Amino acid sequence: MSQQSSKNNMENAPYNILVTGATGFIGSRLISHLSKKGYKVKGMSRRNISDTENVKYVQADVFDQNQLEESLKGIETAYYLLHSMEGRKEEWKKFASREKIQAQNFLQAATKTGVKRIIYLGGLVDDSLDLSPHMKSRKEVGEILASGNIPVTELRASIIIGAQGGSYAMLRYLVERLPVMVCPSWVNSLAQPIAVDDVIEYLAGCLEHSETIGEIYEIGGSQKMTYEQLMRIYSKYLKKNLYIIHIPFLTTRLSSYWVDLVTPVKASLARPLIDSLVHDTIVSDNSITKIIPLKLKSVLDAINIATIEMRENPPSSPTREEHTGFKINQKLLLGSLIAMVLVGTTYYWLDDRVEIFQPAWIIAGVFWYIAIFAAIIFVKNKTRLGFLIAGLISWATLAFWLFDNFYILFDTSLIIEKPNELVTIRNFIWAAISILAVIGSHNTFHKIIDYQYKGKEI
Repeated sequence: MSQQSSKNNMENAPYNILVTGATGFIGSRLISHLSKKGYKVKGMSRRNISDTENVKYVQADVFDQNQLEESLKGIETAYYLLHSMEGRKEEWKKFASREKIQAQNFLQAATKTGVKRIIYLGGLVDDSLDLSPHMKSRKEVGEILASGNIPVTELRASIIIGAQGGSYAMLRYLVERLPVMVCPSWVNSLAQPIAVDDVIEYLAGCLEHSETIGEIYEIGGSQKMTYEQLMRIYSKYLKKNLYIIHIPFLTTRLSSYWVDLVTPVKASLARPLIDSLVHDTIVSDNSITKIIPLKLKSVLDAINIATIEMRENPPSSPTREEHTGFKINQKLLLGSLIAMVLVGTTYYWLDDRVEIFQPAWIIAGVFWYIAIFAAIIFVKNKTRLGFLIAGLISWATLAFWLFDNFYILFDTSLIIEKPNELVTIRNFIWAAISILAVIGSHNTFHKIIDYQYKGKEI
């Protein structure tokens, strides 16, 4: 499609372009890009959004056929940017079937309302491999959309780097929070990370080039690298040392839980992101570069742009009335953990029981100190894993020292010999500190779930 025909399209058929997922990571950027170029665009969202210059928002649920058909009336080109990756664990398990129904509903409504073409953004896959559920679903969505009479342009992208994107959030928090990282084998898979701005340019370019109609294109950045190399580039950008320990047996499911515990990225989103990294995602056919020639941004440039954007425009999060803030509870927890360490040292010079110097007790003490120091490090870095470890070790410490003082009420010892009077007082002090740590870990663990959002600092 020539530039002149694109101009005529803007002037003679306003609001004939629909962008689904209007508030999403890609959709919101694409709408902004097209509207700045002069296109009059419809944005579809489940939320009720006020219109802006060149943009008319329509509220529709993709599972409601009537709402879909109403939103697609008068549309010639529809961008399909929907997915069902996020949500509760129960919903995530059904994401493939949900995505299938969404695509079928959309195709049916688009056919009925006379949509002339669909542009779809999927994931870069190797058809010869046994695909992960996420990547298989992305591929099947493209096949469903293309199964009708409407020509579909499908872009298959590698890792997309951009502010508020799941991949960038996972990268950012893993590198920023963990000086030593435990990584599975998937970090050695090759990818071609691409800046989100370049993805938007490709999506908009497909609209303006008729030769892309009905075709499938692979898109990626200018550099091929493993996810480990990507993490090292980001750590270098932060001027931070990064140490990686490889554990081959760590599955994608365990990896997603690990990401969930050390970053704000939920396991329901981390799982499909990690699934997409199991196999290489590199471009084997770069024919789109001949149709839409771009000066692709480097990975470092993409990271820099995303970081600046996150700093200047952090995502909004709902405010809630609370009696104690996250920082207060974090300080309470850190203070309690440090106090537990200090009081714990008295165990070896106030206690006159010989049993505590036996190998089993020494080993237990070493593990206790390791757990406490690990909790302090992770809590300081605001990870749920830290609050979880702190809570477990605090409960265990509280129980231990209350059991050690069991003799006061029942004249018998549950652990070893009865402690002396000074140690008994110490046990109660330690129990009180442990209670503070339990309260702090409980509050911080739940507050970080409520408040922390991709890239949003607490």
